[in-house]
Amino acid sequence: MSASPYAARPWLSQLTEAQRAPVRPPATVVHSFRAAVERAPDHTALAYFDGRLSYRETDELSDSVAGTLAARGIARGDRVALMLQNTPHFVLALLGAWKAGATVVPLNPMYKSSEVAHVLKDSGATALICSDRAWETYLRESAGASPLRFAVTACELDLQSRDDNRVLGFERLPAPHDTDDLLTAARAGLAAPEGRELGAADVALISYTSGTSGTPKGAMNLHGGITYNAERQRTGHPVPEGACYFALAPLFHITGMVCQLAACVANAGTLALAYRFDAGVVLDAFAEHRPAYTVGPSTAFMALAAHPAVTPGHFASFDVISSGGAPVPPALVEKFRASLGPYIRNGYGLTECTAPCASVPPEREAPVDPASGTLSVGIPGPDTVVRILDDSGDEVPFGEHGEIAVRGPQVVPGYWQLPDATATAFPEGELRTGDIGFMDADGWLYVVDRKKDMINASGFKVWPREVEDVLYTHPAIREAAVVGVPHSYRGETVKAYVSLRPGASVGPDELAGYCADRLAAYKYPRQVEILDELPKTTSGKILRRELRSRS
Repeated sequence: MSASPYAARPWLSQLTEAQRAPVRPPATVVHSFRAAVERAPDHTALAYFDGRLSYRETDELSDSVAGTLAARGIARGDRVALMLQNTPHFVLALLGAWKAGATVVPLNPMYKSSEVAHVLKDSGATALICSDRAWETYLRESAGASPLRFAVTACELDLQSRDDNRVLGFERLPAPHDTDDLLTAARAGLAAPEGRELGAADVALISYTSGTSGTPKGAMNLHGGITYNAERQRTGHPVPEGACYFALAPLFHITGMVCQLAACVANAGTLALAYRFDAGVVLDAFAEHRPAYTVGPSTAFMALAAHPAVTPGHFASFDVISSGGAPVPPALVEKFRASLGPYIRNGYGLTECTAPCASVPPEREAPVDPASGTLSVGIPGPDTVVRILDDSGDEVPFGEHGEIAVRGPQVVPGYWQLPDATATAFPEGELRTGDIGFMDADGWLYVVDRKKDMINASGFKVWPREVEDVLYTHPAIREAAVVGVPHSYRGETVKAYVSLRPGASVGPDELAGYCADRLAAYKYPRQVEILDELPKTTSGKILRRELRSRS
């Protein structure tokens, strides 16, 4: 790589001296958290509607969770599955499991029984921490065919008193008869076990990929990778120490885990939680907590911008707003800034690189490629090397399309118990992302699309992102997704699925014509279908796979 133009890291010229400076992150988030407890014990660590927990209280409660897990037989290196929404219970369980020396397996609360069963069996998790409602309705059954030894359940109505029925519209259940109660364990006053301290090279998380293109695989996120990216987030997107971070992205997703939770702890900040995403609830929380930072998918910002109660005042407190987890159309960035004030800073990362590997520095704005209209996702960090490769694995020149490859301290060592998949995806430790993109000579990275999502229409390549970006410039469009569908003559043709902004009215033919006026004949969608909502993962990625299956 010494002769590589990418190895010269042209993006370094886009960073300030402070941003290029080496970082010395703590070994684990637990080390970072304990440092925050020492310097700000009475500062609010967690805000959940009207509930508050200080750093001292969070430390003591999570110590007792760790003691409970150890007393129940959890040993260093055991896997503990965690399936909760954005609540203090999640943080107490996460810290408690790490203090007990365990590896955490975050589970998406939207998973169905079969998906949970796969992850529990594949990871070998011996304990599960989840909501009491999920346990009673379907997780008890899923646990039966897994190596689980016990479960700990939580009522997510606890630790607050508002019971906002927009997101907390459920009734309190009797405590399950066959589980431990998380809050009881946290208040038992137990000490964390000794001799369980983990280091930077230990596996912190087995994070199962979202499954947008197949069976989820468990990426092994190391403690050092999490704290490295959290420290780069803290220094690269600075907000005042002790500031409020709003958890817009789910904490079980790597973006929320690193850019919100871990970065907040590194800054001794307050993490504001609101269970799960609802645009009205989030806007109310912005007004109450006055956060300085948040990160979320573009679909969340679309929903916030479309809410009838939104005002620029809801965003007046923010120093930095970032987007990750899904592409950001240039039209959204400009519409958002024009109507609400903030500039959304694009970013790029994957579970396999422990969230971000490229982002837009605070002093700059992402350029838009004049040829394709694609918004740059930013520049790599100072310790990261991003290359663009052809199908043979050779580098392509700046400006040419190819597969994005990433090497750096945040890249995971591989997939849990999948040596063949690891060898394919991480040759010599470099992540082959499966994303198609290009880099310009100044180091700005552009993501074109997923390799598997390319549409072949009569032999011409069509990247869905380019068509979607055009659709987003139409004033009626709220969300858009483009897929290839079978066609008797072309082999494949372009189909667009869209949802509309509140009060908007437009027909499929008008939208197809709008694109035809702005795209080559083989690119514009011959079919347009309007839906109330597009299917998404809970991290906000639109599921093109589900849309293809509709056609």
